[in-house]
Amino acid sequence: MKATEIKEMTVEEMDQKLADLKAELFALRFQLTVGQLENTAKVRAIKKDIARVKTCMREAQGK
Repeated sequence: MKATEIKEMTVEEMDQKLADLKAELFALRFQLTVGQLENTAKVRAIKKDIARVKTCMREAQGK
């Protein structure tokens, strides 16, 4: 997900996207623990997406 895509969202959409990403991260961590996760790089990508959403939310609140 690109930062430009996130900046086009409303704060409510960003909040929903953040909740979805956190749920996905939880599922990936569970799969990693059980040993079913094949692509471990996806965990890092989701963490970065969460950080991007949080950053854009902070910028939107400051305006």
